Amino acid sequence: MKQILDFIPLIIFFALYKMYDIYVATGALIVATAVQLIVTYALYKKVEKMQLITFVIVTIFGSMTIFFHDDNFIKWKVTIIYVALAVGLTASHLMGKSVVKGMLGKEITLPDAIWAKINWAWVGFFSFFAGLNIYIAYELPLDVWVNFKVFGMLIATFAYMIATGVYIYKHMPKEEKNNSSDVSVDD
Repeated sequence: MKQILDFIPLIIFFALYKMYDIYVATGALIVATAVQLIVTYALYKKVEKMQLITFVIVTIFGSMTIFFHDDNFIKWKVTIIYVALAVGLTASHLMGKSVVKGMLGKEITLPDAIWAKINWAWVGFFSFFAGLNIYIAYELPLDVWVNFKVFGMLIATFAYMIATGVYIYKHMPKEEKNNSSDVSVDD
């Protein structure tokens, strides 16, 4: 349910962009992101930091897009979020912590070197897509950018998550692999 809530603002943005324009879609994105925060808090009694950061960035850059009637601001939102993620992952690694290990390390045992590789791989992913977003935003038509933002980045992120999962599975201790394959439908 929580993951579905994360995609609702994106779906609303895309639908209203196709029906109206970037400005209506951006206004709806701001409202949908605010509603998403409220619903998430109501259901789970907490909101993740990244959701708050995303809300603030969406609100600031979305408002500037509408106020100045300039779609360049909303185009920068993706890059700013991805740069923030890359910087956050880099900073956490340099401070001796792995955000990825913090999220998954309770369930999965891996050597710190593997967690570090996964962390750096995600830094590379976010950095690459931050740059690619700027390129597409300024070199290609708005329709292409919207499709890239909604579908291209979403598909790339899911594919990278799956690749990360395969990489993790490949490096899991044999005992954990056996435990994960012993899970039955009845569990």
